[in-house]
Parts: sequence; structure tokens; C-alpha cells
Amino acid sequence: MLKALLFDVFGTCVDWRTSVAGEAAALGLPGEAVADAWRARYQPQLETVRSGEREALDDVLAELGLDLALEQRDELTLAWHRLDPWPDTVNGLARLKARFVIAPCSNGHIAQSVNLARHAGLPWDAILGAEIARAYKPDPRVYEASVAALGLLPDEAMMVAAHGGDLEAAAACGLRTAFVPRSREHPGAESEAEADVSAPDFEALAQAL
Repeated sequence: MLKALLFDVFGTCVDWRTSVAGEAAALGLPGEAVADAWRARYQPQLETVRSGEREALDDVLAELGLDLALEQRDELTLAWHRLDPWPDTVNGLARLKARFVIAPCSNGHIAQSVNLARHAGLPWDAILGAEIARAYKPDPRVYEASVAALGLLPDEAMMVAAHGGDLEAAAACGLRTAFVPRSREHPGAESEAEADVSAPDFEALAQAL
């Protein structure tokens, strides 16, 4: 019955904290502080890269008492489009793709999702999530629209995430759920969450399914 897997991206598929912190540090900024504060403020926007990501960066730099040239701000903003995958992500997705349709169900906009997939080598069959739903997770419309776009019923799809809230919202919409913990995502990352399936990484998830 299971036909498709939908994936949270930030934290579940890619290591946003290390990636953003590294780019910030290369510009002489306190990398982890900038990454954490930026992520806390980050609200994905549907229209352009600059509308949400750049405004949030400006706020973070002001809050931390930091300065950065305009060109460097624009370049650092694009760090969210070139996040590195976790070591198991690409091979695990390839194994899962051999049997299931796989797609992101992310709050990132489509342009960002495409750029991120090309950078990290994420072999998606489709790009789904917030932009097609015109809503942001955990709004039920995001999960419902993503499943409907694939022509499936909710119980024919599984949401894969490292965040319990994401899985809880998906389950409430009738999707099956898989929890993959990412202890290195940030300090205090979830080590367990209620789900139909739990696996330590994507390779193990492929084996379990």
C-alpha cells in the first residue's frame, strides 16, 4: 500500500547548522551563533530569495551587533541553497527511490528546493510542500496538498522527519510516519518521537521498508 515517501529537508536530509555556520565563519562571523539565530528567525517566503532569508539575516546581524558588506550578505543568504547532506542521505534516498516515489515536503520555496537538491545530490521525483499548498507546515494543507499532487490517498504516503511535531501533524492527516533522529542537527535535537517506523538513518530506513 505504501507508494510514496515525503521528507522534511532542513535537519532531516541536510545539515543546515554546520553548512551555514561554516559559510558565516568564512566571512569572519561567529558561525554557530549566526546559524542558530538565523534559523530561529527563518520564515521561508514564496516569492524571492531576498524577501525572507535576507531580511532575517539583516535582523540577526543587527541583534548580534555584527556588520557585513551588502554583497557578502547577498552571498551568505544563498547558503540556504547549498546545504550539505548528512552522510547517509544520498545513498539512502537512492535506495528508497528504487521502490517508492520520493519528494520533499518542506517549507522551503521551489527555487530553493531545486537549488538545494542540485547542490546536495538529492534525487527527488518531484518538489512538493509549502509553495504548492500556499501554507506552511504544520498546517494540514501542506501534507494534504503534497499527497494529492501525487494522486495518492494519505495512507499511501509516509512522512519522514527528524522532528516530532512534523510527524504528529502528518499523522493527523492520515499519513504514515517515520522518525530518523539527527542528534547533530543542533544542541538538544530530538532523540525519539512517536512514529510508525523509527530508523537511525536513511540506509536503515530503506532496509526496514
